[in-house]
Amino acid sequence: MTALAPVPAPSGQAAEAPPPPRRGRHRLLPYLLLLPGAAWLGVFFAAPMLQLGAASLYDPGGSLSTGYVLTWAFGNYPAAVQAYWPQFARAFGYAGIALVLALLTGYPLAYAIAQKAGRWKNLLLVCVVAPMFTSFLVRTLAWKTILSDNGALVGLLRDVHLLGPDGRLLATPVAVVLGLTYNFLPFLVLPLYASLERLDRRLLEAAGDLYASGVQTFRRVTLPLSMPGLTAGTLLFFIPATGDYINAELLGTPNEYMIGNVIDSAFLVRLDYPQGAALSFLLMAAILALVFGYLRRAGTEEVPR
Repeated sequence: MTALAPVPAPSGQAAEAPPPPRRGRHRLLPYLLLLPGAAWLGVFFAAPMLQLGAASLYDPGGSLSTGYVLTWAFGNYPAAVQAYWPQFARAFGYAGIALVLALLTGYPLAYAIAQKAGRWKNLLLVCVVAPMFTSFLVRTLAWKTILSDNGALVGLLRDVHLLGPDGRLLATPVAVVLGLTYNFLPFLVLPLYASLERLDRRLLEAAGDLYASGVQTFRRVTLPLSMPGLTAGTLLFFIPATGDYINAELLGTPNEYMIGNVIDSAFLVRLDYPQGAALSFLLMAAILALVFGYLRRAGTEEVPR
């Protein structure tokens, strides 16, 4: 049997080409996928931010009983700074000291888990994350017990004469800084671990083959390659620590209050909404300025290999 030859198309009649794909619908698809997230941000972020900004410009003489009037009172901002600049300075100072302590403890911990833990890696990661499964308030109250005047830690420090007979840790700046360091430490360790876990050990061995000391290997190889995680971790630690008020409330006294305590009091105790809103915007502006400056200096890009 012979194969049938294809029937040629009649003369003067060209073969029909497939219709071109409709691109309009495909071009709109990414924007349609963004709609739920954009709506969520608009309702729960942009609208409250606009309301907070308007509240910061209310007449400071108003109240909940008489009502507030939008008088564009920009004087609320310098008045808030003049009245509460010590709390601003204390918030950034405590958060900065806590960040240094967290780096001194968190970087070696993240490096040990990523490079030295072996089969114990998962268990150690669970130990780092496990405190986050409990309430922030409960963890802070636990530190109140640890640092109490009758606790074992204070007794030990008195026995070795690092504290006087009447010395104490609770209700001091030390207690507030220790609470900040402990509560936000996982936010620093986890991004650092993610960067250090991807570190190629052959690079460390190559540095040793080139007669680099341990300090030189860390400074020229380990630290630059871990900068993305270090940058992310410091920001995730510093930003919430600056605005925190629970640690100063439970572990300190009014002398250790930070700007977060003042904002909490303005909204919930004194009911001074214009001042509370102005302080919130000032805190946010200061943090954003520090973040942008830090990112420009530290960078977030991966080091080329």
